[in-house]
Amino acid sequence: MPAVDKLLLEEALQDSPQTRSLLSVFEEDAGTLTDYTNQLLQAMQRVYGAQNEMCLATQQLSKQLLAYEKQNFALGKGDEEVISTLHYFSKVVDELNVLHTELAKQLADTMVLPIIQFREKDLTEVSTLKDLFGLASNDVSLFLEHDLSMAKYSRLSKKKENEKVKTEVVKEVAAARRKQHLSSLQYYCALNALQYRKRVAMMEPLLGFAHGQINFFKKGAEMFSQSMDSFLTSVADMVQSIQVELEAEAEKMRVSQQELLSLDDSVYTPDFDVATPQINRNLIQKAGYLNLRNKTGLVTTTWERLYFFTQGGNLMCQPRGAVAGGLIQDLDNCSVMAVDCEDRRYCFQITTPNGKAGIILQAESRKENEEWICAINNISRQIYLTDNPEAVAIKLNQTALQAVTPITSFAKKQESPCPSQNLKNSEMENDKIVPEAAVIIPKAEQLIAPGTPIQFDIVLPATEFLDQNRGSRRINPFGETEDETFPEAEDSLLQQMFVVRFLGSMAVKTDNTPEVIYEAMRQVLAARAIHNIFRTTESHLMVTSQTLRLIDPQTQVTRANFELTSVTQFAAHQENKRLVGFVVRMPESTGGESLSTYVFESNSEGEKICYAINLGKEIIEVQKDPEALAQLMLSIPLTNDGKYVLLNDQPDDSDGSSSENRGAESEA
Repeated sequence: MPAVDKLLLEEALQDSPQTRSLLSVFEEDAGTLTDYTNQLLQAMQRVYGAQNEMCLATQQLSKQLLAYEKQNFALGKGDEEVISTLHYFSKVVDELNVLHTELAKQLADTMVLPIIQFREKDLTEVSTLKDLFGLASNDVSLFLEHDLSMAKYSRLSKKKENEKVKTEVVKEVAAARRKQHLSSLQYYCALNALQYRKRVAMMEPLLGFAHGQINFFKKGAEMFSQSMDSFLTSVADMVQSIQVELEAEAEKMRVSQQELLSLDDSVYTPDFDVATPQINRNLIQKAGYLNLRNKTGLVTTTWERLYFFTQGGNLMCQPRGAVAGGLIQDLDNCSVMAVDCEDRRYCFQITTPNGKAGIILQAESRKENEEWICAINNISRQIYLTDNPEAVAIKLNQTALQAVTPITSFAKKQESPCPSQNLKNSEMENDKIVPEAAVIIPKAEQLIAPGTPIQFDIVLPATEFLDQNRGSRRINPFGETEDETFPEAEDSLLQQMFVVRFLGSMAVKTDNTPEVIYEAMRQVLAARAIHNIFRTTESHLMVTSQTLRLIDPQTQVTRANFELTSVTQFAAHQENKRLVGFVVRMPESTGGESLSTYVFESNSEGEKICYAINLGKEIIEVQKDPEALAQLMLSIPLTNDGKYVLLNDQPDDSDGSSSENRGAESEA
């Protein structure tokens, strides 16, 4: 026998559009089978009616043959042979009537009754389970109940979380899913069993019809041959084998149904293991239900729960009832990251390669949220085009995890100090021999707390600034100010501008060593690689003798301002000379102080920025002593008007002294 199509019970809980499409095929098959069964039953009832009519006809015929002798024929002499013959024929007809009666009874029991039982039991059961399953076209259904409960769950506040409300909503979602799962399993089992029963239902009545006819003719004249007997025997064996297979499959489905229903509430409860979810970061395909954010007005939005899946490098969406999915987003070279949106949990945003904000989606659990982000990241790198995408994804994620794993030794960094440190050491060696001291190497956990968040967007793009302030004078809610609000720039002895790009900032635990800047650089670059964030915004870093200012080159608006006295540590990367960072100590409203490291990429060498910052701090110190200030100004070149310090013509040997002073200032 060919294989029988089946609905997978494991997919009943997921209730994906693909499963729904396959389910509609089974339902269409059941509807067609119902119509055909009714027509077949009418034809068989007609045969049964004809056989009953044959019984009545032969009975009437027998009576009529016996009634011949009772007729008063005027010319009835010599009819004795006829009467005896008719008596014989009457007996034959009576025997035939007995055979026809037995045949009619066999047709009723073996042909009509099975098809009636199949229609009234199996087809009615499928129809009843279909109504329970909630596929009738009305507004009150199990799926509406589930969608309403999921809508309540999706609207749970992220900031003001109420455990009592959350528990009630979660129980409501789990109850709806369990009810839906139970009805789905029963319905799927009935549809699967129907594929076997319909074969039996089609052949068993015909087998009964054939057996009745054979018995009829065998008893009458032994007309049927042995070959016909063997054929019917083979048909009977086939029906028996199908019956045995049906019983085995029914037992298997019963056991599987019990196992699926015996699972704990974690299967039905969203975000069950929120603390330590088992996340697969090597996915190159992902599918499931997500909430899609749609704008309905200038400030109003709606969220729609749809089924999303990835196909190659595309993100597809398939609403319920749709035959196929539609393209939502091309994921090649896109970036994705978690976002806060409308006080909802587990939201993430997909950004196009040109930096334009794309769609915002919401997952139902932390596990789903992180797996979707990882899958989209893997797809955006076009891993799916390789020969073995799973292996490539595993290798890339292992490399990324190694990149963000805290290191326990900075020995390699200590072996190649920055150029300014080399100059300082060489000058010290000319005066005296400095004995080597044991270097205390801090651990990464001592510098930056594990899990510290990284901010990538301290500097807003100028296009966003223009869009927000087009047509009126700018009122900046972020405290950004224009250059006119910094009159100290006119009186500053130092003004040096550098072209930089902000890479990221994060809170740190100490500012006693430049190693904290190196560790921050490593974690920021690794996080950008993991999250596929390559977009940066160019700014001007203005170093004066009072402040460090980040200025938008297009609007000349100051994006950030740091007092030079609050900069406690600064350093350039030892290998990538264009990377530079500094630590800022800022007071908090609680009375304490916070430390943050800012990492930039410069168009020039980072040592030049470090030199300018160190020079600005020296100017602050010597401004207290006019004589020391005069000596400092004599030792460095100035512009032609004698107003500003000229850094580009600074000789190399001044780097050593500045670096030495920088070290002293950093440790202060």
